[in-house]
Amino acid sequence: MTTLTPVLSAHWDEKDSFTMAGYKRHDGYKAAEKALKMEPDAVIQLVKDSGLRGRGGAGFPTGMKWGFIPQGDNKDHYLVVNADESEPGTCKDMPLLLANPHVLIEGMIIASYAIRAKYAFVYVRGEVTHVVRRVQQAIEDAYKAGYLGKNIFGSGVDLELVLHVGAGAYICGEETALLDSLEGFRGQPRLRPPFPAIAGLYARPTVVNNVESISSVPSIINNGAEWFSAMGTEKSKGMTIYSLSGHVTNPGQIEAPLGITLRELLDLAGGVRAGHELKFWTPGGSSTPIFTAAQLDTPLDYEGVAAAGSMLGTKALQIFDETTCVVRAVLRWSEFYKHESCGKCTPCREGTYWLVQILRDLENGKGSEADLDKLLDLCDNILGRAFCALGDGATSPITSSIKHFRDEYIAHFTNGGCPFDPHASTLFASAKAGA
Repeated sequence: MTTLTPVLSAHWDEKDSFTMAGYKRHDGYKAAEKALKMEPDAVIQLVKDSGLRGRGGAGFPTGMKWGFIPQGDNKDHYLVVNADESEPGTCKDMPLLLANPHVLIEGMIIASYAIRAKYAFVYVRGEVTHVVRRVQQAIEDAYKAGYLGKNIFGSGVDLELVLHVGAGAYICGEETALLDSLEGFRGQPRLRPPFPAIAGLYARPTVVNNVESISSVPSIINNGAEWFSAMGTEKSKGMTIYSLSGHVTNPGQIEAPLGITLRELLDLAGGVRAGHELKFWTPGGSSTPIFTAAQLDTPLDYEGVAAAGSMLGTKALQIFDETTCVVRAVLRWSEFYKHESCGKCTPCREGTYWLVQILRDLENGKGSEADLDKLLDLCDNILGRAFCALGDGATSPITSSIKHFRDEYIAHFTNGGCPFDPHASTLFASAKAGA
């Protein structure tokens, strides 16, 4: 990879990038004005032709999702943007909203017009007060400029946009739980079908898209489908934002074409921190199976990562060096999923509890190899049997870490404690030598 593709992040370094003046200086809202002169179906087709896929984790084709909305049904349609970014390690949507909230608003204008929605919502995490204030100000400025409300650009198109602040539940990142929360109910996943495209918010046809997905739309309208599809790989088109965190020299966000490798991203970020080497990493946040250095050259697109045994997810690249205890890391992730389980379905509610109990014993040097088999059996009973993907995500770091680092799990109970404890620094080395 010789060149990066800064599109969404092109002007983040400008001190007023988040303002209306800063956004309009770079042709802001020109795409919305252009789109509103097209037929709504033509806008959907353009997004389909571009190959844009959802940037929230699942990677579902965005234009196809818009096309599912029934037309001529005489019902209100809704657009909902999922800004409830809460996957451990994920940090792309919040920086985007801080640096350039207007690109999301413009994308929402275009998307709402395409699906014939007159009402749109942004569901954002309540903890990120600074982001909430910035997005709210951008919405107010867009209303003042006549880009939201009645008769946008004199086109006869109306759009009311509401910012809804959530109460900090990870489960509300799941689209149907988000819709329940938006309606004022406890956020819990819905049984599907019906899908949101048929009966979503207030039982009306609804499109739920990620922040980055919608924010990518204005550039597609401005530059064309061929421009967008020229980046990326055959089935994973366009540019995207990768977030690097953990034991890396320069953590942060890097916007690059889909298909770049972690080796290339690490080169751009200054490599693993000085004096250390890569041990394991996540390609898409803690809910995706972990990789090791053996997967450094895996193309970071939807197909490449899946073929290697994981998921691209939110492109949250968490980097861990050799000083990290994989059992402790997996335990912390598992405690998160246990805490954030909504409790609606038994496999997830009960399964995540028992996963944590076993992992705590193992991390403290208790248990036996039979506990590893019990962990895998529990994961097998959770995977694919929960209402939503939280249960599946909770199993991913456990099964993949046992696959790659079974000897490290064994070292914990063989030596009666964590081999990475400062008082037992030689335990793991001697255990490996003995093996």
